[in-house]
Amino acid sequence: MAEQYYATGKRKNAIARVWLTSGSGNIEINGRPMSQYLGRQVLSMMVEGPLRQVGLDGKVDVKAICHGGGIAGQAGAIRLGIAKAVLEMAPDLRTPLRRTGFLTRDPRVKERKKYGRKRARRGFQFVKR
Repeated sequence: MAEQYYATGKRKNAIARVWLTSGSGNIEINGRPMSQYLGRQVLSMMVEGPLRQVGLDGKVDVKAICHGGGIAGQAGAIRLGIAKAVLEMAPDLRTPLRRTGFLTRDPRVKERKKYGRKRARRGFQFVKR
């Protein structure tokens, strides 16, 4: 069996476990093809970003299992997971991945709801009379 490289990626509430193996460029998410799972072309391009940056698109197969969050958050988590797995595979590719921001976890998460408010910051509608 070919060598496998594993990494975990996170974004918002989504967590993705990613495995890279040498292959023909198939990307499978939760047992389904990427285009079918994600639905939007923009998200597919986002997921393929790290592979395209280092010239590995079409050379490695990606198997990802994700849970939590929505489709966009999961796509971001897979992207980070792929970048970290590529780093496991070839540590010399760190500079191009770092320069384009693929190795940075997006720290933005949903702000918690506060008491006396409708959401995190939105207050209730004010009635003067």
